Amino acid sequence: MKKIMEEKKIRRNLYRVLRKTGVQKNDIQPEASFRKDLNFDSVDWKIFTFYLEGIFNISIRDEELLNLASVNDTVKFLKHTA
Repeated sequence: MKKIMEEKKIRRNLYRVLRKTGVQKNDIQPEASFRKDLNFDSVDWKIFTFYLEGIFNISIRDEELLNLASVNDTVKFLKHTA
């Protein structure tokens, strides 16, 4: 049960981060690709990283950021990091 609650909290906070980058609520889907579906550009990535690190109190290395291609990838990453 704790694991389910933890994932819900991660998803909720991740969605808050995505909303701060200007992503519309309806566009936030687990399988959504940052580049193709959410149209992230370099500015979006900087904003996303800034808020992600702040809200989750983590530091993300550039090579880790390259592995985050979708919303689901980010949830998996945060489950192992946060």
